This record gives sequence, C-alpha cells and structure tokens, in this order.
Amino acid sequence: MAHTPTDAAPQPVRRDVSSWSRTSRLTLARKLAALGCVFLAVALTTVGLSMWVTWQLEGGAAAINEAGRMRMRSYQLALHVQDLDGASDARASAQVSQRIGELQASLSLLLTGDPQRPLAVPGSEPVQQSLKAVQASWQGLRAQALALQARPTPGARLEIDAFVAQVDGLVWSIERRLEARTVALHTFQVLMMVLAVLSAMAILYASHVMVLDPVARLRNALQRVEEGDFQARVRPGADDELGELAEGFNRMTGRLQALYGDLEAKVREKTQTLEREQARLRALYDVSTFVASAENLSVLGQGFARQMRAIAQADAVAIRWSDEANDRYMLMASDSLPRILAEEERCVLTGDCFCGDRVQPGQAPRMRVIPIVAEGNQDGAPLQRRCEVEGYTTLVTLPLQLQHRLLGEVELFYRGEVSFSDEERSLFEALASHLAGAMESLRVAALARESAVASERKLLAQELHDSIAQSLAFLKIQMSLLRSAMAQGDQPGVEAAMAELDAGVRESYNDVRELLLHFRVRTDSGRLDQALQETLSKFKLQSGLTCHLDHHDDGVPLPADIQIQVLHIVQEALSNVRKHAHASQVWVEVRAQPDWQICVRDDGRGLAVHGEVADATHVGLSIMRERAERIGATLELISGTGGTEVRLQLPSVRTRLTQEAAAAPASVT
Repeated sequence: MAHTPTDAAPQPVRRDVSSWSRTSRLTLARKLAALGCVFLAVALTTVGLSMWVTWQLEGGAAAINEAGRMRMRSYQLALHVQDLDGASDARASAQVSQRIGELQASLSLLLTGDPQRPLAVPGSEPVQQSLKAVQASWQGLRAQALALQARPTPGARLEIDAFVAQVDGLVWSIERRLEARTVALHTFQVLMMVLAVLSAMAILYASHVMVLDPVARLRNALQRVEEGDFQARVRPGADDELGELAEGFNRMTGRLQALYGDLEAKVREKTQTLEREQARLRALYDVSTFVASAENLSVLGQGFARQMRAIAQADAVAIRWSDEANDRYMLMASDSLPRILAEEERCVLTGDCFCGDRVQPGQAPRMRVIPIVAEGNQDGAPLQRRCEVEGYTTLVTLPLQLQHRLLGEVELFYRGEVSFSDEERSLFEALASHLAGAMESLRVAALARESAVASERKLLAQELHDSIAQSLAFLKIQMSLLRSAMAQGDQPGVEAAMAELDAGVRESYNDVRELLLHFRVRTDSGRLDQALQETLSKFKLQSGLTCHLDHHDDGVPLPADIQIQVLHIVQEALSNVRKHAHASQVWVEVRAQPDWQICVRDDGRGLAVHGEVADATHVGLSIMRERAERIGATLELISGTGGTEVRLQLPSVRTRLTQEAAAAPASVT
C-alpha cells in the first residue's frame, strides 16, 4: 500500500495562501471600482434628494393652486346662494349643489393628495394645522349652504370670509414650506457642484497616484534601459497591477543585467579566442609562405627555427634531420641555441638524450613535453647534462613526419615549466608538417634537377657518339690508310687520304659548332615561331641552304620545357639534312590547329628508311624519338627519292594535362 509523505502536504497550503493573497489584495481594478461606487452613491443620493425636493415643490405648488380654486369656488357658492332669493329655483339649487361638491372634492384632494399630478400638502405641523382649520371651517360653511338651499331666505348671505381667511392661511403656510424646500434644493445643487469639483480633483489625484506616477516611473526606467543602463529599477508602489508590473520589470532588468554581464564576459572570451585563432592563422600563413619560397635546406631550416622560436615563445630551437633508419639525428639548424650545446650534440644517437627517443614499432610519433631532471653519479655528486647547465628545464619535441615516415624533429628549449592547449599542439604539429613537406619538396626538386641533368648528359653523349665520335673514328681509319699509303709510297693514296682527313676535320668542326649552338637554345620570348626563325637563320648561315618557315594559325602557347624539346628535335632534323640529305632547300611548317604539328622537309636524296620503324643506326634518329617520347609526342619519318620529311605531332591540351596529372604523384613520391 502506497504511503503519502507528510512533507508533501504544505504545497497545496502555500498555493492556497498565494491565491488568497492575490484575491484579497486591493488591486487597481478594485480601487477604481470602489472609487466609482462611492462617487456613484453620492451622485445618486444627491440626485435622488433633488428629485424628491423637486417633487415636493411640484406637489406643494399644485396644492396652492387647488387651495386657490377652493377660494374661487367659495365665492361662486356665495353668489349661487344669493341667487336663490327665497324662491325655489331648481337651476340655482343645482349650481349650489355642484359648487358644494366641487369644494368637497378639492378639500378631499388636499387631504389625500394625488401622486400622479403630483399634488401633496406638505406634512409639516403648521401646514397640517392650517389644513385642519380649513376643513373645520368648510364643515360650517357647508352646513350653512345646505340649510339655505333647503329653506331659501330672501336677503340671506353666506358667511365665507372666515373660510376664505382659513384658505389664505393654508396657502401662506404651504408657501413658507415650499420656500424652505426651495432653499434646500438650491443647497443640494450647490453641494452637487462642489461634489463634482471634488470628484474631478479626487479622480485626478487618484489617477496620478495610482496610474500616472507609476507609469511615469516605469517609462523613465524603460528609457534608462534603452540607453543601456540595466541597473534601472522601479520602486514598487501599492500592491496592485502596476506594483506587480514594477516588480516584473525589476526582475526583467535584473535578468537582463545578469545576461548582459554574462554576454560581455562571453564576448570578451570569444574575442580572445578569435585573437588567438587569428594569431595562429597568421603564424601558419607566415610559415607556409616562407617554406614555400625557401631555396635550400639551410635557408629553410634557419628561417623556420627563427619563426618557430617566436611563435612558441621558446628560449631556443633546434631542428634535427634523421637518417633513413632513424638511428642518428643531425643538427640541421638552430636559433638562440648555445654554441657549446650545438657543438656537443651536433649528431646524437637515438636514445642518447631527450631528443632522440626511438619510436616503438606501431607507435605514431607525437609531440612530447619532457621535464629535464637532474641526474647524479654514484658518489652523489651532481652530474648535469649540457642542456641543464645552460639553464633549460623543459624540452618539447615535435616529430617531422611525412606520409608516416619520420624525417626528424624540432626541439623547443624552455627555462621554465610550460603547458600547451590542444589548439597550440595542433598549430605546432601543423607547422612541423609544413616544414617536413617543404624539406621533401626541396629533396624532390633536387632529384628532379639531377634527373634532368643526367638525361641531358645522356642525350649529349648520344649526340657526341653519333657525330663527333663517328667523325673521329672515320679520321682514325683515314690515318691508318694514310700511314699505309706513305709506307708503300702510294702518292695518289696519300693525297686521297689527306683529302678525306681534311673533309673529316671540317665535318668534326661543323659538328662541334652545331652542338654548341644546339645547347645554347633558349625561348626567352616565349614564342615558338620566333625561336624557329632564329634557328633557321643560324642554320642558313652555317649550311648555305635556302630555308622557309610557314606558320599557320595561332594556338594555345606551349610550355617552355616543351618548346625546348621541340627546338632540339627541329635542330636534330636540320643537322641530318646538312649531313646526309644533299639538299638545296629546307622547309619548316608549323600548324597550331587543331593540335600542334611541326614538319621539317627537304628536297634531298632521302634516307635509307623503310616503313615506319627507323633504323637506330641513323644519325640523331634515336635522339629525336627519345625527345618526342619525353613530351608525349609522336615522331614520323617519311623518306623518298624526292626528299625526307620529319613530322612531329604534339598531344592535345587535354591529353597533356591528363599526362601531367598522372605524372605528378609519381614525382612527389
């Protein structure tokens, strides 16, 4: 069976007390309603009294009129009684009876009153006594009139003076009473005017106290809040709706003040965070710009060490390059590192010091913060490391790695304890990654330059072998023939051998000049047609052949490296024309649309070439094919009795870009 805790019972009581407090307090609506009810009650009372007095005045005025009518009818009754004159006159008797009835009706009306007219005799004592006197006097007058009507007597007169005097007394007393009530009515009217003025003043005062003044205080507080003063408060007035509104406003401004204070703190914190982020981005940008423009490892390492020390606020920085096996760490660059420390630790083995802990298999290199702890020897004497002698107490190591391959590390020396946030660690690792990438880029660039030099040396060796070496071999053979002819005394043979030697020497001289010209080729202008025109002009001076250059259309400019290879191929083709074609003219035709195509054609005797596959023994043919393959072009040789044509077809721009994109990853790795 569930048991209800006793401590849960007070909650409904608190709610009842709160609701009772809300319902029992004098709210603004209740205040206005109470004030309106008071004004309404007073107004209704004064209006009711005024209406009652006015009704009394109207009734008294009607009573005065009725009393005056009785007086007139009494005179008429006296005249009708005189008309009897002792004779039995039915008409006069009827008139007497009519006047008596009218007087009796008027008296009865004065005694009972008529609310519908209205008609009412004032109930004051003097008026009532006068009315009773009129009633008594009427009884006597009525009896006398009835007696004379029954026995008419000549010369008899009806005594109406006393009755008229009583009626006049009644009228006078009623008028006195009505005058008093008129004064009371005027008094009520004056009181109503005074009450209206007081009511207006009371309403204005109550409106100012209960409504206008609290609203003005609330408006002033709102203006202060609009100006940014969240300390503005409203003094709560009475316990009503405006007081509750003031309390709510105070709670709202208090909450806004707290939120604004928190917002300012958050804005300051966010601003500091953004400033730190901006500083990190600026540092990353500066380092990235520098490593991208460094020309060699010395400049790269020294500049990076200097920038890294400023960014990390370190006392000294050392950059060490590791061998392939990560067994040794060589000092590549440093900044603010003591000279003795740099000399002693120029090359350290892995594990010898803090900076070279070997990375365990399967463990990724990471940034480490290493405290430098003093060591002691067996005798208890302090044995300090060189870094400790220099005053360094903390060492931070950053691995230099590229594609999971450790290249070295960056060492930061501090003369005090340091700690780094996750953002700073990420920044340092990113900077180290940029340094590793730049070092690898320099290595790849050096390998590329070495490969290019080796390739050019190979081509040079081939050209020397195909030209000068063959000429020297020919000269050696001619020298042997010359010695043999001289030994035999064969003068014609000697002269023939001397002529061949002379021709061979001139050929070798021309080959040397051609090679020198060949390796001085540049495309400084960036236009292939101008470079070809210069080449043909030099070839014309050297060979004496007529040269023609035809350039059709304009296409996408060729890169400089491709232009160099094209010029080398054209020069090799021209060299073959000079040596073997026995031609008189040579044509070089260039077409740029839709793709680049260069043709070298002569009118010589042609080469001994069959089909599309050229004989590798022909001079320069293998060199031209190798250069064409290097730039992705195709080389076609067409020879006949009318001359020889060398046709070079370059790949399209799309194909060339695809080949370069495919070759880019291979060059990086």
